[in-house]
Amino acid sequence: MTSRVPVLLSSSSVFPEPTAAAFQLAAALGYDGVEVMVWTDVVSQDAGALRGLSAHYGVPVLSVHAPCLLVTQRVWSPDPWERLRRAAELAESLGAPTVVVHPPFTWQRDYARHFTEGLATVAERFTGLHFAVENMYPVRMAGRQFVPYVPGWDPTDTGYPSYTLDLSHCAASHSDPLDMADRMGAGLAHVHLGDGTGEGRDEHLVPGRGTQPCGELLSSLAGRGFTGSVAVEVATRGAKSRAVREADLRAALEFARQHLTAPSPVDA
Repeated sequence: MTSRVPVLLSSSSVFPEPTAAAFQLAAALGYDGVEVMVWTDVVSQDAGALRGLSAHYGVPVLSVHAPCLLVTQRVWSPDPWERLRRAAELAESLGAPTVVVHPPFTWQRDYARHFTEGLATVAERFTGLHFAVENMYPVRMAGRQFVPYVPGWDPTDTGYPSYTLDLSHCAASHSDPLDMADRMGAGLAHVHLGDGTGEGRDEHLVPGRGTQPCGELLSSLAGRGFTGSVAVEVATRGAKSRAVREADLRAALEFARQHLTAPSPVDA
């Protein structure tokens, strides 16, 4: 019998509540662990504080999302390599096997020019970690579309040893998550579980509330030999109360567990 795929709660899913709330809610709802989104909340940057929260709530940190967002370009350092190195040190100190990283932005010219070989160099230093490059999406503004990533939003076009598959980003890029998983192949190390309607923006809906084949993707993981983790990454900032946020996060966890244990058509 295969071991259960761990379902994590991304700390971004509790925003605007702080990082500490992710541990509290993960414990209360029965998540297997937490993915820490490193951002401007100082607790998310502090290994000691995170270890304390993990011990207090009995919830491990199993993934660290490096500070790659626009709002985190000054977290730790303006140097993206320093931010990635610090994220790796944080993950290593917490016993988290996965570091999520985005492709470089177009204006990060030096970082982009050396991203593939630089990532390999960092991976050689932190041999116990997966540096899972995440699929992104084109940005649409005022009826126009542009890609803010180099060499593009789809990391499989370049090829990396490890990937994060984000279903909400698949919706925003109008790409098929099952095809994306096929292209990632054995490199698929991590999944960001959220839904979308394909309207061209990143929605991070509770799975089952959009149009993406979230259930099919999850139920296909066993047949793919997947040994990574699934992190619920949904937007709850519009929740009217903590109770509504909690209900959404419970629904997402139940969805994940239901489909992770369901046999895929190949296995049935």
